[in-house]
Amino acid sequence: MGDLKVDSKDKDAKKYYKLSVQIKYLALTLFVFILIVLFSGGFGLFDLMEGGSFQKNVCGDGTLSDSCSSTKPYFCFEGKLVDSASVCGCSSGFFKKEDSCFSIYQTEPKKISLNYTLRGKNYSINFTVYRGLADYISNVPRSIRYTYGDDSSRADFKLKAINEEEQRKLLLPLVIGIQNITPDKEDQVRIAISIVQNIPFGASIKTTSFGDYKVNYSRYPYEVLYEMQGICGEKTDLLAFLLSKLGYGTSFFYYPLYNHEALGIKCPVKESIMGSGYCFVETTGPSIITDNKIYYTGLGKIYESPEVYPLSNGLSLGNNLYEYSDANRLIKIREAIKRDGQINIFREIIYENLKEKYGLVEYYYSG
Repeated sequence: MGDLKVDSKDKDAKKYYKLSVQIKYLALTLFVFILIVLFSGGFGLFDLMEGGSFQKNVCGDGTLSDSCSSTKPYFCFEGKLVDSASVCGCSSGFFKKEDSCFSIYQTEPKKISLNYTLRGKNYSINFTVYRGLADYISNVPRSIRYTYGDDSSRADFKLKAINEEEQRKLLLPLVIGIQNITPDKEDQVRIAISIVQNIPFGASIKTTSFGDYKVNYSRYPYEVLYEMQGICGEKTDLLAFLLSKLGYGTSFFYYPLYNHEALGIKCPVKESIMGSGYCFVETTGPSIITDNKIYYTGLGKIYESPEVYPLSNGLSLGNNLYEYSDANRLIKIREAIKRDGQINIFREIIYENLKEKYGLVEYYYSG
């Protein structure tokens, strides 16, 4: 039998066929990659970072890369909000120095460390507070003047404390600090809540005057940070400020018989208190979102339905937060302890896991 010969035209055809298959394969691979990028929830524009991970070209407040934030003087650079007064300018009431903006109340700085727990890991944010602003805030009148026929509300005093203008200017850097940790909005909420919960509980020894009466002094949010302590209402004000500036709807819950306050954050109605659309957040110490069955030392469990006072409009928590189911687990464990005086080994494991996950100090507060 003679040698098998292949015509040169057949060789070229096979070569071009293989090349076309390779091109189609590469095109299909590129198409699948683009779909993955688009459906991963981004803008489709990513920077390749060290370690092979990708980061969206957007900062934690939603500002696009290489753009000025609506909060001056911050500029979005490589996923972080940085001072850039020379590009973005300063807000009213600040003066520019090099690339930063300063207030006349930024005197006698003091560094504080704000601790928080996120999914079982402990972290801290370093933040600078100023005696100049703390002294100014301490002299702001706590009273509100009403005209005849006006209806007064507890919410009026909360909003007065939360919205004080000079305070707002020097609290916003803390909001920016949280947004620089992660672009995930719900993780920003978790960090803010944990920060406030981990500030020690404590009442002020000062008093203030309402006409001829002396009453206990109520700290404003900035003073809670400066003094690193606060009671339920004061810490609730601070958390309401942080969450509202992170874009969420907030309220506060007031329990008249117990004189207790807690925060409400906008959430799905099925998870909320009394169908109010706001989920319960205890601020006096570490706890889980929606856990409103805590046993308080000296009080026991609060059975009273709260008064609900909306404070700000904004985003709602999603439907699938792991806190919802975790809070229910903890409530069942607490009820078992109350009923039986002990829990089985399986619940003990859950108990310890929840303690680590949320940085909880106590699960059960004997009344």
